[in-house]
This record gives sequence, C-alpha cells and structure tokens, in this order.
Amino acid sequence: MRIIFAGTPEFAALALKALIAAGHEIALVMTQPDRPAGRGMKLTASPVKQVALAHGLPVYQPEKLRTSEQQAPVAEIAADVMIVAAYGIILPQAVLDMPRYGCINIHASLLPRWRGAAPIQRAIQAGDAQTGVTIMQMDAGLDTGAMLSVHPVAIEASDTASSLHDKLAVAGADAVVRAVVNLPSLRAGATPQPANGVTYAEKIRKEEARIDWTLPAEAIVRNVRAFDPFPGAVSNLGEEAIKCWRAEAAPGQGVPGTVLAADADGVVVAAGEGSVRMLELQRPGAKRLPVREFLAGGKIAVGAVFSG
Repeated sequence: MRIIFAGTPEFAALALKALIAAGHEIALVMTQPDRPAGRGMKLTASPVKQVALAHGLPVYQPEKLRTSEQQAPVAEIAADVMIVAAYGIILPQAVLDMPRYGCINIHASLLPRWRGAAPIQRAIQAGDAQTGVTIMQMDAGLDTGAMLSVHPVAIEASDTASSLHDKLAVAGADAVVRAVVNLPSLRAGATPQPANGVTYAEKIRKEEARIDWTLPAEAIVRNVRAFDPFPGAVSNLGEEAIKCWRAEAAPGQGVPGTVLAADADGVVVAAGEGSVRMLELQRPGAKRLPVREFLAGGKIAVGAVFSG
C-alpha cells in the first residue's frame, strides 16, 4: 500500500511506527505545525513528525487544508489510502476523496459511543467497563463514517487516561496494520454506525478538573482517573491549589469538602455521597507524592475544608 499518514500525538506515532515496521510505503506524513512546548516554550515537533524524521520520511505541516494550494501535496501523491489518527485538522471532502481507498481513521472508542475529541477521558468519567478502537472509513461528519473493524479493550478500575491511552494506542497500531492488509474486503463489508447509542466526547476543559465535592465519591474518583495526566484534578485548601492524582472511595459522611481524616493511609474528604480517600497529592511547583510523604511536608487538619 502507498500510504499518506496524518496524525500528531503519541497515539498516532505508535501507529505510524507499526505501519513502517510492516513494510508499507509511507509516501507522505502529515502532522500539525511545530508548537511551543516546555518551560522555555521552544518550538517542538510533534511525536509523529519525530518518527517521520527518524525514518527519513517526507513531512507536510499545513495549518489548514481548505485551499487547492494546501491540498496539492496530497493530490500529487496518488496514494492508495490515507490513514488518520488524532490529526487535529479537518479534512474536507476533496481530500477525503483523493486516495484510491479514501481515508480511514483510528478512533479510540467503540463507535458510535464517544465520538469527538476526548473519548478516552469521557469513557472513564462515565464508568464504562469497556472501550476500544474502531477503524472507520471517514466521511465529512464528526466520527460518523462506516465501521471497518472494532477492537474492544477493557477499562480496569485502576486505569487512568494515561494508562488507557497506552493500551488503546497499542490496540490501534495493531488494528490499522491488519486493516491495511485487508482493506478491500473490509470496505466491502463496512457496517454503518447505528443511530442509537451515539454520545459525544467533548474536549477536556481545564475548569472541569476542579473537584466538585458535592458529587458522589465514585464520580469524583473517576474524574481523578480521567484527568490524569491532564489537566489533573485540583481543589483548594485555603489559598493552596492541591492536585489529586490517585484516590479511592471510602466510608464516612460529612459536609462535602470537609477533611474527615488525614494520616499515612490517606486524606479522607467528605463527598456528596460517601467520602474520597486521596492517596497521591501535589502542591504547586512540587512533585506528585504518596500521601505519607506529602503530609511529611505539611499537615492537613481534620475539619479543614477543601473548596470546589
């Protein structure tokens, strides 16, 4: 297969590595322009670009793909297929139609559940027991195309957005390599997405990470997991914003946000239903620490109140 690959983050980079290892001809790699990153806000290449450069592959980084001039490098390739994974730039119909077999997408959910930008985090927040990867024939809609193959992945009680991302990235890389080999037959048997069960995974906003202590404990714990590694669940204790990276539901009840216990076993805070035992915490500018080490750097008094 003569392939154009379009993607940006680590999730996509793993798929690109797998396609290269499988021996396919990657005629062009498309990724978003370099962005400022890190403390020095230095222009940094995306993970996909880094893989492409390491393998001597041509890279194209348009801001958009709206004009014929922007689309020309894609048209010139005469690709068999474009594989898209978390690219972050809308592909107009003209581009979708350019490759011989169109464009196929690696989507990190079991469509039609969790269409949109943040399927991994939203699946954890919702308490889903299972998610997965869907290889989808792209159309002009938002994750609405016909399904070529589906690959379930269990969500464990300990999974964070980070750990689940890594499992789905591996599943997606394996799935897309198999899909490319069997693409004509998969396209012939493509399954339209059902009209029932559609949900949308909106982009994560930083303000969502502020802990709402009036929620049930189980919901708060799921949010902690969903917001690891970004943006990190946070709550104020006085003037100090403290991030919580690991937590579990616990017995006990009180006014939401009130500290019920604070010792080496955890900081227990009352929720709307039950309580939350926080097990890994972080002060501004400091490292993430197990609660025992965190409290060694400053105690938290029973009766203190975390604000949501």
